[in-house]
Amino acid sequence: MSAVVTTPQLLEALSRTIPEQRLVTDRDIVASLSADDAEWAPVGSALAALRARSEAEVQEAVRICADLRVPVVPRGAGTGLSGGANAVDGCLVLDLSKMDQVVEVDADNLICVVQPGIVNDDLKAIVREQGLWYPPDPASAPWSTIGGNVATNAGGLCCLKYGVTRDYVLGMRAVMGGPAGYGTAVRLGRRTAKGVAGLDLCGLMVGSEGTLGVVTEVTLRLRPALAGTPRTIVGAFDNLVDAGVAVASVTRRGLTPYALELLDRECLTAVEEWKHLGLEAEAQVLLLARVDTPGEGGADEARGIVAAFEDGNPLWAVESSDDTEAEALFAARRLAYPALERLGPVLTEDICVPRSAVPAMLAQLLDIAKRHDVRMATIAHAGDGNLHPLLLTPPGDDAAREAAQAAFEEMLDAAIALGGTVSGEHGIGLLKRDGMHRELDPASIALQRAVKDAMDPLNIFNPGKVW
Repeated sequence: MSAVVTTPQLLEALSRTIPEQRLVTDRDIVASLSADDAEWAPVGSALAALRARSEAEVQEAVRICADLRVPVVPRGAGTGLSGGANAVDGCLVLDLSKMDQVVEVDADNLICVVQPGIVNDDLKAIVREQGLWYPPDPASAPWSTIGGNVATNAGGLCCLKYGVTRDYVLGMRAVMGGPAGYGTAVRLGRRTAKGVAGLDLCGLMVGSEGTLGVVTEVTLRLRPALAGTPRTIVGAFDNLVDAGVAVASVTRRGLTPYALELLDRECLTAVEEWKHLGLEAEAQVLLLARVDTPGEGGADEARGIVAAFEDGNPLWAVESSDDTEAEALFAARRLAYPALERLGPVLTEDICVPRSAVPAMLAQLLDIAKRHDVRMATIAHAGDGNLHPLLLTPPGDDAAREAAQAAFEEMLDAAIALGGTVSGEHGIGLLKRDGMHRELDPASIALQRAVKDAMDPLNIFNPGKVW
């Protein structure tokens, strides 16, 4: 990258074709747009930020940055937890959060077309008005954008049954580089339910964390809205390992609830002290399951999940008869991370292991945290093996930070050893790069790097991330 381009030079070039009110130069504001929520991930010094309002503005910005060899770092709401949206030195931060329109909802074909800045929950509310549902629901859904969800292939609470973001992205428009020419907008994917014309470049872009191009529009698959009230099953356990045995039993019994979540006492206490939801469970760990199968089939499934929970030696396991309490428990699951973040820096893991390995992984998490003397809270999309141990440290405590970082890396290695992966849904960004190199063999890394080099030979799209 060029080290000679200055902020005035970049702004002068951009302002020739992009309205000056889109450009951000105030250092404090630029700094606020230069990092996501990843704790202790390095943050570079951006030259400026651009709050784009259209694909045409993105095209111009990419073309100009390519000419000047200035890195382009796309961002949405900045809710990521891996450093994938962090600025690098001398870059332009490309803020897409103002491109937030729903372009089209096609109820006949169960699709919608949206800009990347639309917030996940806002999209859900809009399509719900037409009796439709967009299932991917990361815990950050009230704040995170569809563009960010696409960048990391976000999952969520109901992905156990209904899939992750990639399963709902049919097509997109993206501003690319390489053979297409920097600043060229291309359409990838399709609008049809099926299609195999050419390589799946759309699928390749999902989860690429802005390293291959800038997504400016997304065509999403929708489903009919769920009918009726789901059944909620709650299990209370003395420890994480027993809860893990119950999770493995759900899978072994062939049951597929649409959500199977775990949260421990640290999480419950933090949420209750913050939001006062009336949570009174005495357990060290709760498992929360939901089934949406209607009628007697749903009742049978709920009974089967209670039986599976009983395999883990619970304090109790029941189908909830109190909808208010059930909603409060699921609200606590979604609020766990921000509740803990209020207590000090939180280093967030995102490992995923085979579901049968959940008990072993939970046991290793406890052991690692104990050996490193790190305070740990645990939440999880337990049903698909995606675990989120949260490592809490006192503000300004360097020794605690170093211990948490060491535990973090050891947890990655433990997941790999159990046949798992270093990231289930948060992405690699900056925090997981070393872990990914430990997970994947060199030939696989070389193939991925070759794709990056072919699509972005100037290495201006979010450089330094992932690889």
